Amino acid sequence: MNLKIKEPFSAVSHAIGAIFSVVALILLIRESVNPIKPWHIVSFSIFGSGMFLLYTASTLYHWLSVSSKLEQKLRTLDLAMIHVLIASTYTPVCLIPLRGAWGWSLFGVIWGLALFGILLKLF
Repeated sequence: MNLKIKEPFSAVSHAIGAIFSVVALILLIRESVNPIKPWHIVSFSIFGSGMFLLYTASTLYHWLSVSSKLEQKLRTLDLAMIHVLIASTYTPVCLIPLRGAWGWSLFGVIWGLALFGILLKLF
């Protein structure tokens, strides 16, 4: 493995995104606990985790100079995390204002499509 950063701008900007996603998650959770709002906590945790996973996967892909085989796996992971971010972005909308039958249905469809997209990327 080469210590040189493969794509410096993308690697650093996505690493900063990963750090800010943790900060955003902490701020969102902090707003959800006074008073305690369970649906907000769950929704924001899913959203913040999705953001962190995307930016972390993207940072690894753009940062590491590795073999072409491992680079392809990192690229696949990076692309798969885009589906996770899209679904996790919809999660608060589905579980907070919509939450009833419409919200849960939309939640299931969106996460089902995200899983389908991930499986298409992986196989």
